[in-house]
Amino acid sequence: MRTRLIFVLPGVEAAQEIERELLLARIEDRHMHFMAKRGTDLGDLPEASVAQKSDFKHGIWTGLVFGGTLGAVFGFVISRVPSMESALGLGAVLLFALLGASFGIWASSMIASSVPNSELTGYDEALDAGKVLLMVDVPHDRVGDVTDLVGTKHPDVLAGTDPRMPAFPFP
Repeated sequence: MRTRLIFVLPGVEAAQEIERELLLARIEDRHMHFMAKRGTDLGDLPEASVAQKSDFKHGIWTGLVFGGTLGAVFGFVISRVPSMESALGLGAVLLFALLGASFGIWASSMIASSVPNSELTGYDEALDAGKVLLMVDVPHDRVGDVTDLVGTKHPDVLAGTDPRMPAFPFP
């Protein structure tokens, strides 16, 4: 299990230094995600993905639930129309639920990919001020080590954890 730690770094130079220190501490770069104000050149720092920058995951779940529900309701109504009742039956409920869920996932994920991540809105002011956000996923037993490493070498860094724990159920 991994826990997501969030650090607000003073700038790109500090971010590059912390990345090197975390790599030396055997934290792989695939578990580090840097985010800065749009237009900021992060160099070779691993940038946060669309799923981490936006409400993409939330959009997928919303589309699945609402699209599937509306599709199932529509399928049930269609299956009760007397002229189609024998042709479609209750299979229409499943068919329209699947079609509704598929369409809902597609539509809401397209919309949500352009909406900033609502979990990171507390960091907007820091990002606008030119600071860099680091999200690092570490094993639960290394949380203290990584926090101490970053805190002792860079006392100006603000640290926190993501309230959604764990970040990923796999290593």
